[in-house]
Amino acid sequence: MAEAAEAFYIAPMRFEPSRLTGVAVARHGYGRPTKLIPMIEAGHPIPNEAGLKAADRALRLAERAGSEDLVLVLLSGGASANWIAPAEGLTLADKQALTRELLRSGANIGEINTVRKHLSRIKGGRLAKLAQRARLLTLAISDVPGDDPAVIGSGPTVPDPTTLADARAIVTRYKLELPPLVTRALANPDNESPKPGDPVFASTEYKLVARPADAFRAAEREARLFGYEPIMFGNRIEGEARKIAAEHAAHALALQKEGRRAVILSGGELTVTIRGRGRGGPNQEYALALAVALKGAPGIAALAGDTDGTDGGAGSADDPAGAVVDENTLQKARSLGLDPTHFLSDNDSTGFFTRLGDLVQTGPTWTNVNDFRAIVVDRP
Repeated sequence: MAEAAEAFYIAPMRFEPSRLTGVAVARHGYGRPTKLIPMIEAGHPIPNEAGLKAADRALRLAERAGSEDLVLVLLSGGASANWIAPAEGLTLADKQALTRELLRSGANIGEINTVRKHLSRIKGGRLAKLAQRARLLTLAISDVPGDDPAVIGSGPTVPDPTTLADARAIVTRYKLELPPLVTRALANPDNESPKPGDPVFASTEYKLVARPADAFRAAEREARLFGYEPIMFGNRIEGEARKIAAEHAAHALALQKEGRRAVILSGGELTVTIRGRGRGGPNQEYALALAVALKGAPGIAALAGDTDGTDGGAGSADDPAGAVVDENTLQKARSLGLDPTHFLSDNDSTGFFTRLGDLVQTGPTWTNVNDFRAIVVDRP
């Protein structure tokens, strides 16, 4: 996004270089070759020092913007981790500990971002508050169920309808173990975010330029071209990955029993409650649980992956995007002496699919419209 915007201002608009200033930040391995705007690669999903510096520069730019300036915010999924600006009194280590707890808890993305927004100097409308003297335009790519601007990237430029009380309730619901300073910050009224109707948003505009629904419309067209009936389960599915996988397997088996050739499509943001010591992500865990539930049914295959090219993982650009399964998955596992249910209980979907050679590894895609899952149902 930054690369395209910069090229637009340099070429068709013929701006003098001095008229452009800014900062671009993306996860490690996802940087692009910009010419004028500095590009910073930062930690994701666990924030790091580079993200701290990038957010600090963005906040200083917003604060300096005046009435003759346009503050252009190019926002996509991942910004919650890449733009890290701890609330007063908190450290980067506090935010890292909080992020780890949230990611392990099974909380959905809306709940995770509700907590993040009340412990930040940039999220939950605070960037817009700093830039209120200028005109502010946000162009956003949605990676969240429902395309809610207050959730995408933790809503740095839009009003926040959630409250400190909501954040504390989420901490209680998931029994999160937080650093004492974080607990105190969530009780501090100074950390409440600006709400709908606040005049700081008077000169702001927000446009969605890409959504998960756009990707699924394209997938439906492709399915029809190959003679399959597309069945859309929705692009905003949330819930525990293994539970959703079991439900989808039952639907696939029912369709096959009816003699239908179909592709079941679904998106959203699944979660994993981590109880084991393995490696993986929600899409890989979904694929593993799906394979177990399908029990090697002939004529059914599936792919589950994250459109940004990374599903879970440790934040490396070469982490897997997801995994594929088919009627041979369980047979291959048995021939290697692998018990898929053991890998599932240990949350080690990456370990399982690595041994089978069935990981999907795309590398960076430089975009993010959330998760993509397809189950192809053919006649056995």
